[in-house]
Amino acid sequence: MDIRCGLVGGRREYRTSEFRVGYWGGTSLEGSRQKPSALVAVTSLCRYTIGVRAGWLTDIHLNFVSSSQRSRFYDLVRKQKLDTLLLGGDIGEADSVIQFLAEVEASLHISIYFVLGNHDYYRGSIAEVREAVARQVAASRWLRWLPVSGVVSLTDNTALVGHDSWADGRFGNFSRSDVMLNDYVLIAELRGLMKAELYAKLNALGDEAAEFLGRRVSEAFSQRRNIVVLTHVPPFRDACWHEGGISNDDWLPHFACQAVGDRLATLARAHPEQSLTVLCGHTHSPGVARILPNLVVYTGAAEYGSPIVQRVFEF
Repeated sequence: MDIRCGLVGGRREYRTSEFRVGYWGGTSLEGSRQKPSALVAVTSLCRYTIGVRAGWLTDIHLNFVSSSQRSRFYDLVRKQKLDTLLLGGDIGEADSVIQFLAEVEASLHISIYFVLGNHDYYRGSIAEVREAVARQVAASRWLRWLPVSGVVSLTDNTALVGHDSWADGRFGNFSRSDVMLNDYVLIAELRGLMKAELYAKLNALGDEAAEFLGRRVSEAFSQRRNIVVLTHVPPFRDACWHEGGISNDDWLPHFACQAVGDRLATLARAHPEQSLTVLCGHTHSPGVARILPNLVVYTGAAEYGSPIVQRVFEF
């Protein structure tokens, strides 16, 4: 495949007919939210020296991508000369996520820190997929599932933590929403629940993520100045992008996790001299939200059948 490299706004961008690198976003964060604008391939989060190049992917849905296309995509990722990969969930489905994780590992041979997304549990159960993934990473050289990895030191100044998370139903108006996600049909723990039961289950999944990330981020703040949080679900209303705007009250309950956002905001306010950078996906629409002076959220873009590298971060 012909890969063309050009400079866009002083930044290097790689393009192919199917795969794009760093095609959205911007380095300026004016106001509380930023719509997709400039073409950006590299974002530096290190003020002085660069120690680690980390590529961020999310919602790659490899079950919609042919074997030959996946091989070309892995070639493109390798061309970024990454030290590590941050993979934000929705890798495949319950019957394929193990296979795809192994395939990514075999293709890249770098540390792969990842979380799972809701699609990774489709046609299976949350408990069974988590158990299978835990077994896989225990025997793996490169795969690191963040819920079982503790605080990861990226550099002397930067640490990484993460959790899959879940939309907890609390944003928007769950009781009046007519949205019926495939989650509620294809995931064993959510199938067949009455609306009140489903709301309680989503609350519990969101609370689980918030409790976990609260502990991990607190621990990370005791060790490093800058913390990166990798997760699947946007943790704030203002980070729940849809086609350049914010999701409405019908969709918000299913696409954002208030419990996680509340916990992260509380921790960021308690550590004003330190920073939190959140990487999430799930909505398939890109954007950047500055929640607090020291808390910013990047939401990734996605299109079924066309995986991309969202950004390359330099720490």
